[in-house]
Amino acid sequence: MTRLFFIAGEPSGDALGAALIAGLKELDPGLEIHGVGGPLMQAEGLESLFPMDELSVMGIAEVLPRYAALMRRIKECAAEVVRLSPDALVTIDSPDFCLRVARRVKAQSHVRTVHYVAPTVWAWRPGRAARMAEAVDQVLALFPFEPPYMEAAGMRCDFVGHPVVAQPRASDQEARAFRDRHGIAADAPLCLVLPGSRAGEVDRLAPVFGTALQTVAAQHPGLRVVVPTTAGVAERVAGLTAAWPGAPVLIDPRADGSAAAAAKRAAFAAADLALAASGTVSLELAASETPMVIAYDMNWLSRQIIWRMVRLDTVTLVNIVSETRAVPEFLGEACQPGPIAAALCLLLEDPAYRAPQIEAMRVTMERLGQGGEAPGRRAARAVLDGLATARRG
Repeated sequence: MTRLFFIAGEPSGDALGAALIAGLKELDPGLEIHGVGGPLMQAEGLESLFPMDELSVMGIAEVLPRYAALMRRIKECAAEVVRLSPDALVTIDSPDFCLRVARRVKAQSHVRTVHYVAPTVWAWRPGRAARMAEAVDQVLALFPFEPPYMEAAGMRCDFVGHPVVAQPRASDQEARAFRDRHGIAADAPLCLVLPGSRAGEVDRLAPVFGTALQTVAAQHPGLRVVVPTTAGVAERVAGLTAAWPGAPVLIDPRADGSAAAAAKRAAFAAADLALAASGTVSLELAASETPMVIAYDMNWLSRQIIWRMVRLDTVTLVNIVSETRAVPEFLGEACQPGPIAAALCLLLEDPAYRAPQIEAMRVTMERLGQGGEAPGRRAARAVLDGLATARRG
């Protein structure tokens, strides 16, 4: 029987953890699980030590008032791991919390530690890998180019695939039904607009995006706009987009999250193009083969600091994974309505401009594991193999 202790601190980690636990139960029916997780992990049988929501905080201003409480939870988790002495501690993303727990566990025991989601040392702050290796034995990586970075720091690293390849996708029929439901003609150009999931992002990007859309709508009068959003910023997004052209349709998850998720999938399938803030949303768009323009900006001070730390000439994951620069980006000072609008119009008007993107998206999905074993099961296999190898060693 395998006994594991899990820690997830955010909804995305809860989803990864649930898929991992499901895969582990298939491969090891006697699995015993403990730890901290959200509703998806609890649905797989985890009894959470305390509510996962207590850990879902981001940013200095948000963390500082809860610092003492978070430190108590770190100590509580580490003490419980040491008491239970599981075969492994599996931490999932949320490195600020999880790796502090792992360090405490390593200082007090010989429990094996596994961290799911490698830090982006290939993009910035490469020294994180060496510091992580002090507390982590094995890393489960989402991207195929990450293992060499982790292995060079002394950790075992397994590429297990990205969860985007296992997410459900809308059918053509669902896409048509979405257009019909919102009065969007079959031949009307439909643009998805995704201005971010945090208040600061939305406040900075929405005015720029709205101005860019005015230019696109002037050249394509039938343009319609759909804006998927998150519960935390839905009200803000509604206010900022109300005057946009294209009669914006807001996909708001506050009333019914599952219905909103289905509507978002259908909108991705129905759209002709997208304008999005940078982030993992580019992979969701790639999965639906929706051509995109990526644009992002931050406050002046953050821009000066981060741009000096970034090690790549692109931030778009589709570009990075496919080893192309097929997706146009407008970042920092370049995040201006005019160039953004020109790129959107090119996507609508020129098939030769769209074609390299579509090919890059297909390459990206293939490299992230599409068509192979589900990422959760691959991750489960890697965890069990890591344990077996450690025991033999």
